Amino acid sequence: MTRLNKYLSECGIASRRKSEELILQGRVSVNGYPVIDLATQIDPDKDIVQLDGEKIKSAKKLYFLLHKPKGVITSTMDEKNRKTVVDLINTREKIFPVGRLDYNTTGVLLLTNDGEFTNFITHPRNKIPREYYATLNKPLEEDDKNQLLKAIYLDGKKGKFNELTFTSTSNHKHVRVVTVEGRNHFVKNMFSALGYFVSKLERKSFGPFDVKDIPAGAYRPLTEKEIKSFYKKYA
Repeated sequence: MTRLNKYLSECGIASRRKSEELILQGRVSVNGYPVIDLATQIDPDKDIVQLDGEKIKSAKKLYFLLHKPKGVITSTMDEKNRKTVVDLINTREKIFPVGRLDYNTTGVLLLTNDGEFTNFITHPRNKIPREYYATLNKPLEEDDKNQLLKAIYLDGKKGKFNELTFTSTSNHKHVRVVTVEGRNHFVKNMFSALGYFVSKLERKSFGPFDVKDIPAGAYRPLTEKEIKSFYKKYA
């Protein structure tokens, strides 16, 4: 037996949290009956689960590693008809980006139809490291560097960088940052809180995944072996 929200997530419908919202909205039915109890369990091999009257089918788990280029929206669609990261992936399956990168931020972006994987890699308790290279509008002062490593408050919540080093000994505008934080615009907001503007940002890695051999705008599927290795390391 499988919990209903977990099943929806595993089918690529949404994350567990979003799946719970769908259930509470009365949009999910099991064997023809609407279900709003979050504790509901189903047998995927016997029960018929529908969302808005449409039968949900178990989807093969897909994982893509994209080298996100500038000028692309991290979304599945855009109201202004701008190109999205999903447009760059050649698949007929419904996939979604894992987390977000800003419009002009480049680098590692994962896309999948596996809600469980998305929840695991982005959940703060799992402390999955993200590595960024940033270019600032002015040299980073040593006192500010130490403060960013110690902690500052963003919207009333403490945040810090786990690592912060200079990528150039002669130009302290260029920095390397490692953090386990996944809040939106986290790196930019951390620097902004101390009066710095990030003019260029690239995510070099997310957990064990990097795009060293992938040109900007290109991608590759991740193998089952790579996903198992990821869980073995961080679970």
